[in-house]
Amino acid sequence: MTSLLEGLNEKQKEAVVSTNGPILILAGAGSGKTKTLTHRIAYLIREKGVRAENILAVTFTNKAAEEMRQRVVSLLGIPVVSPRSYSGWMQSGVPLVGTFHSVCVKILRREINAIGYDVAFSIMDAADQKSLIRDIVKEMNLDASQFKPPAFLALISKAKNDGMSVSMFRESAQGYFEEKTAEVYARYQDRLQQNNALDFDDLLLFVVRLFREFPLILEKYQRLFQYILVDEYQDTNHAQYEILHLLAEKQRNICAVGDDWQSIYRFRGADIRNILDFEKDYPETKIISLEQNYRSTQVILDAAYGVISHNIERKDKKLWTEQSGGQNITSYEAEDESSEAIFSAREITRLSEDGVSYDSIAVLYRTNAQSRALEEAFIRQKIPYMVVGGVRFYDRKEIKDILAYLRVLSNPRDAVSLKHIVNEPKRGIGEKTFEKWLHFSRVQNKNIVLSGMEISGSDAGIREEKARIIRTFSNQLYEITKKRASLPLSKYMEMVFRETGYEAFLLTEKTQESESRWENVGELFNVAKRYDEYDHSESLERFLEDVALVSDTDQIDGAVQAVRFMTLHSAKGLEFPYVFIVGLEEGILPHSRSYLSLSDLEEERRLMYVGMTRAKQKVYLLFARQRMIFGSTQANPPSRFLSEIPENLVEELSEEGDSMESKFSHSWLPKRYDLSLKKRNFGKPKIQKESVNIFRDGDKVIHEEFGSGIVVSQSEDIIVAVFQKHGLKKLLKSYACLKKAH
Repeated sequence: MTSLLEGLNEKQKEAVVSTNGPILILAGAGSGKTKTLTHRIAYLIREKGVRAENILAVTFTNKAAEEMRQRVVSLLGIPVVSPRSYSGWMQSGVPLVGTFHSVCVKILRREINAIGYDVAFSIMDAADQKSLIRDIVKEMNLDASQFKPPAFLALISKAKNDGMSVSMFRESAQGYFEEKTAEVYARYQDRLQQNNALDFDDLLLFVVRLFREFPLILEKYQRLFQYILVDEYQDTNHAQYEILHLLAEKQRNICAVGDDWQSIYRFRGADIRNILDFEKDYPETKIISLEQNYRSTQVILDAAYGVISHNIERKDKKLWTEQSGGQNITSYEAEDESSEAIFSAREITRLSEDGVSYDSIAVLYRTNAQSRALEEAFIRQKIPYMVVGGVRFYDRKEIKDILAYLRVLSNPRDAVSLKHIVNEPKRGIGEKTFEKWLHFSRVQNKNIVLSGMEISGSDAGIREEKARIIRTFSNQLYEITKKRASLPLSKYMEMVFRETGYEAFLLTEKTQESESRWENVGELFNVAKRYDEYDHSESLERFLEDVALVSDTDQIDGAVQAVRFMTLHSAKGLEFPYVFIVGLEEGILPHSRSYLSLSDLEEERRLMYVGMTRAKQKVYLLFARQRMIFGSTQANPPSRFLSEIPENLVEELSEEGDSMESKFSHSWLPKRYDLSLKKRNFGKPKIQKESVNIFRDGDKVIHEEFGSGIVVSQSEDIIVAVFQKHGLKKLLKSYACLKKAH
C-alpha cells in the first residue's frame, strides 16, 4: 500500500503527521493545501485508527468539498458509497466533508425540533427573501423608494453572521435606519417561522443557538466530531467561528488551514482576526507554514508579494517555487474602458493564435458593471466568453417555478413558495384572494395547503367560486404529496410537472424561448436522476438543500472553450494560466469605499493579491485614463497597487491614437511610457472639498454620484445615508458633497 506521505514536501508531511491538539497551517496561494488536508484526513483514519464518522472537514464551496471528499475516498481506496438517508452520513465510511451551511443543514434536520421548527423546513432563496421584506415594508407603510429590501437584508444578514438575535440587534440599534431595521428583522423572523422556513444565514445562527441553549445536543456533537479540519479559516465569520469553537472546546483537536493574505470576504462577515488570533484561542497551537508554491512562476509570486507586503495586519511568509523566472507582468494604460477591452480582446486573440485555449484565460474585475465594455469588444472580435455569476441555471423562471412547487410539496407551510406558483399556470387566484386564504389558514392554525382543502367562501371572506378553485388546487397538491415515498425523485418531478398543469402551460408556447425553457426543464430532470438512489422519503429534501446551497462558481463548466469573466471575489480558489485584471484605478481597485478605513484598504490589497496569484504563467494589469462607470465619467489616477510591484518585474505598455474605431480596426503599436509608472501620481484620487452642511437624521439629500437619499445616522466625521438606487452608504463628511433636497 502506498505511503500517505509519498509526494509531500517536508512541511506538508509535518502538517499531516501532527494529528493531536490545535494546528494552524498557514497555506500560501497554490501551496497544495487541499492535498495536505486530504492526506491528513486519510492519515488519521489509516494510520491513527480514527473512525471516519469522528472526523469533520468543512470548507466554503461545494466544489471544494466534493474535491476533498473524492480525494479522501481515492487515498483510502474505498468504494464511493452515497448515504441513502440523513443518518447515513454517519455510517458511510467517509468523514463528513462539506460546506459550513451543508453541515449545519444536516445537524438541523436532526435537531431543529428543539427550537420549535419542523425538520421539513424550507431554505429561502434570495428572491423569496426580497419578496418577504417587500411585503413587510408595505405593511409598515415605509417609503419603498427610500427603504429598499436589499438594504434591510444586508443589515439583517450582517447581524446574523455576527451572532445577533432580534433582541440583541434591537438593543444595539443606533439611528433611525437601524431602528427600522430592528422592526423589520423581528417581523421577518416571525414570517419565516410561520412558513417553517430558514434563510441562508439562519442555517449557521440556529446551530449556534442549539449548541448554546441545549448542552446535551452540543455534547453529542462534541463526542461525534473528535477531529475537526477547517479550510479557508480566514474567511470564517463570527457564527462559523462560534460553531467551530464550541465543537472543539473539549477535544481541542482542531486543524485550521488558511491564508490571512487571502481574506477578502469582510462584506459577508468574514473576520480576519479569527486566523490572526488563533493562538490566543488555543495557546498550545502548533504553527506550520506552507510556502512552496506549485502554481505560479517566481515573477508572479514576487510581484504579488510586493503588493501584499504593504499590509500591516498580516503574518509574514515568503512564497517560493521551483519555477524560477517567468514572464514579466504586463501593465497597460488605455484611453478609456472601451480601449481597455479592445486591448484585452486583441491580446487574447494573439494568445489563441499561439495555441492558448480560451478556457485557460480569465478576465477579472472589481465590480460586475465592468463586464459591459468587455462583452461588447469580445462579441465584435468573435471571442467566446462566459460570465461567471450571471443568470444562474437555478434562477431561470421555469426552474424557479418548478422548485417552488417542490418546496411546497416538501413543506406545506411554505406560503412564500405557494404564492410564487399559485398562478403558474394561471388559476384566477389574485393577490387579495391569496392574502385572505393565508389569513384563513392562520386563524385555523393549519398549514396553508390543509386549510385550502377546507376553505369556504363565507368563512374566508371571498367568493365561493374562488374558494372552489383553492380547494381544487389544494387537494391536487395533497394528492401529489402522498405519492412522494413511492417514486424515485426524477419520476416524482415529472409527475409534478405534468399534474400541476405546468407541462401543458409550456406546450401552449410556440416560441424559440419556449424551446429553451423545455431544454432547461429536461436538464433539471437529469439533475434529479442523481438523487434516485436515495431513500424516496428523503430524496426531495436532499435535492432542495443542494440546490439552495449552490454557488456561482459551482456552475463553472471546465469543458466549455470560452474566456471566463468574473469578479475578483468569484475568482477565489480558481486558477488559470493567463489572468487579465482590468480597472486598476483609484476608486475602483481600491474601491472608493475603502478610503474610510485602513482595514478596508488592506482588504482591497488582499483582493489584488488574490487576483494576481490566480495566474500560472502570465498576468496583465490594465487601467484607463478615464472611465464611464456608475453613470458618470471618472478620470482617476492609476491604482496605488501598481506602484507597489517591483519595477524590474513590470513591462509597461500604452496605446496610440484617439479614435476608438481606429484602435479597433487598425493595428496598434504598444510603446514605452514617456514617464515611468513609478513617477506617476498613484493613489491620490481627485476629491473636491465642499463646505460641510449640517444635517439631521431624516433629512433628504442629493449626492452627485448616488442621487437622492435620506440621512439615517451620523458621527463626528461620518454621515450614513440610504440612497434610492445604491442602498446604504457611509461617507466622510468633509468629502461627501451632499446637498439638502428641497
